[in-house]
Amino acid sequence: MTELLTIAASTDGGGLALGITEGGNWFLRNVWLIPLLPALSFVGILFFGKRMPRGGSELGVATLGIAFLLAVVTGAAWVDHRDDYHGEEVHRAVVVHDAHADAHADDHGVGHGHPSLAVHRTATWFQTNGVEFTVGTLVDGPAVMMLLVVTLVSLLVHVYSTDYVHGDRRYTHFFAFLSLFSASMLLLVVSENTLQLLCAWELVGVCSFVLIGHWWEEKPNSDAALKAFLTNRVGDMGLLVGVTVLFFAVGSALPDRFGSFSIAETNALASSGALPHTTLLIASCCLMAAVISKSGQFFLHTWLPDAMAGPTPVSALIHAATMVVAGVFMIARMYGVFFEGFQIGGSSINLMAFIGGLTTIVGACLAFVQRDIKKVLAYSTISQLGYMVMALGVGAWTAAMFHLFTHAFFKACLFLGSGSVSHAVHSFDMKSDMGGLRKHMPHTYRTFMIGTVALAGLPPLAGFWSKDEILVGTGGWGLLGGTGGNGAYTLMLGMGMLTAALTAAYMTRCVYLTFFGEFRGHGQPHESGPRITVPLWILAGLAVVAGFVNLPKGFQMVPGSLQERFGHFVEPVAGYFPTISHGTPSWSLAVVSTLVVVGGIAAAGWYYFVKVEAASKVAGTSLTELPDGPTTKYPLARMGHTLLANKYYLDHLYNEVVVDGTKGPVARFAYRINQQVIDRTVDLVGETAVKAGVVVYEKVDQLVVDGAVNASGSASSATGEELRKINSGKVQSYAAILFAAATVLAGVLIVIV
Repeated sequence: MTELLTIAASTDGGGLALGITEGGNWFLRNVWLIPLLPALSFVGILFFGKRMPRGGSELGVATLGIAFLLAVVTGAAWVDHRDDYHGEEVHRAVVVHDAHADAHADDHGVGHGHPSLAVHRTATWFQTNGVEFTVGTLVDGPAVMMLLVVTLVSLLVHVYSTDYVHGDRRYTHFFAFLSLFSASMLLLVVSENTLQLLCAWELVGVCSFVLIGHWWEEKPNSDAALKAFLTNRVGDMGLLVGVTVLFFAVGSALPDRFGSFSIAETNALASSGALPHTTLLIASCCLMAAVISKSGQFFLHTWLPDAMAGPTPVSALIHAATMVVAGVFMIARMYGVFFEGFQIGGSSINLMAFIGGLTTIVGACLAFVQRDIKKVLAYSTISQLGYMVMALGVGAWTAAMFHLFTHAFFKACLFLGSGSVSHAVHSFDMKSDMGGLRKHMPHTYRTFMIGTVALAGLPPLAGFWSKDEILVGTGGWGLLGGTGGNGAYTLMLGMGMLTAALTAAYMTRCVYLTFFGEFRGHGQPHESGPRITVPLWILAGLAVVAGFVNLPKGFQMVPGSLQERFGHFVEPVAGYFPTISHGTPSWSLAVVSTLVVVGGIAAAGWYYFVKVEAASKVAGTSLTELPDGPTTKYPLARMGHTLLANKYYLDHLYNEVVVDGTKGPVARFAYRINQQVIDRTVDLVGETAVKAGVVVYEKVDQLVVDGAVNASGSASSATGEELRKINSGKVQSYAAILFAAATVLAGVLIVIV
């Protein structure tokens, strides 16, 4: 029998079910072991890695392999827990000040009697002034999904890296921090409270700084690492403020409580209406600032392409499973706060949806003008993260997490594929050093093509199902046969459609420049070894099948019991999750979105595979662009290209206006303070000390101390001279002295007596 968990008690307050339990399978209760393993690997590699036969990489691979197996077993335990829960229908009672919270909770479907699905386990760290600081785990659908994704992708990246960074001067250092990077993200995923989440969030940032700047001797690499670190610190201030605001807001809603960091309590109170809307709006905006920086949303996305300076395995891990998806996961985890703060249900637009939609287009456009294959994929990640944030902004929570799931596989495949190409040609420049590589690298070419088709969103690969579900979730497709959703976000639908066409077009360009035409580099390119190609094929296979885990309702080709399984297992149904509406799948929308993708491929294919190929034959060399292309003929096109090539001049804005505009006045102010205040103060203190020393020397030392010493010496000398006269050696003189002394003594006695 599972004991009822009670936070507080009140005679007039109302209870609010959280739907969490401290029971459950052993693996669900001890999920902390999964982040612990790579953390121990970090310590072991750091201290003993250089003494190991393979420089410590074997320890990293082994621990991530065990962590992945534990994640698989935990996933199986969660499936059983979700579908066949035999324990007591317990809930954690959150007692609020306002009795109306219960009624509001019932309206939202989060009242008493909710199944206890989430497994919650905490331990008290310390208590002070009525505040309890705890550490613990919260295991539910999104946590289990992320555990599987992070451990699998990290394991494949570790295996891939044993070949890619072989012979590197900091080989051991690389694997140590790669393990810590994975451990930090896993800790973030299972964090029970916002304070623990904040610590893991910062650890992820520190690890990314170290790994991006792995080759720090080259200034562009160290600059990129510093840029990533500082840009994220800007947004992290928002996270710190948001967590603080929510801490005190929850404390005000709970009797006899100063505050609470609990994610479940915070979400439940936000969803129930127990927290003021203004407070939630402020907290949501602050947390959104952290998401914008961490997940590369417009206008703090500029660090992400520069982060490609790090080793390619790091880029794959950052973009597929750790750093940049942390922001998306944080929104999903704190969705009660965002849902109510931005009033997502029933709205036509909100800050999150707009920023996400804008980011999709901004990232896709910038990918068009890149020569570096990794930067194409980096801007692609920015665009796809925009899809996820937009989906969360329109209330399509399950679609966002589904796209995070599928994106992890095809984006990791693409990044590792770009690393395989660079490994062969020793460059990332598609225009100067690639071309025709499909003949030399068949495995890399085929896996890269699978990843490209998945990213473009063509059926039946994974990207199609998740992208289409996001478009359905916008609720803006009424003319195309769809119904439902959390609002009519027609603008978001338009942004999503446009981005789908742009994605297909720039990836067609990327494939042509890399694998078609004639080889433009030097030397003889060759296929990579099995430690690189095997992870590529595993990821490519997942990019094909991952979409089938969430086939839409009404899909006639599979039984109904196999439809929408991802949402069934991943979407939280506990009381701390707001009630969201699910859009009805629209086959007409799916057809239209597919035609849009095909149109983007056709337009880019006609330009490169037809026009550029024909121009190459005429010129007798492999061309990458038309000599008289649109940017040559049309001033508007040239202006647009210049704008994109300069990345919307955002770097100029930040460097020349913000940084230099701040650095100059601050530097001048600091110089004046140093010269006129600090230096003058130091000089004044020095001069005063010298003068005081002179006074002490002349007045005290010379007159008092030396005078006393000299006077005592003179007195001693005079006394000695007089005593010397007495000591004459004459008996009569001594007798006279004795007589005088006796006379004086007799007189004294007569007076006294």
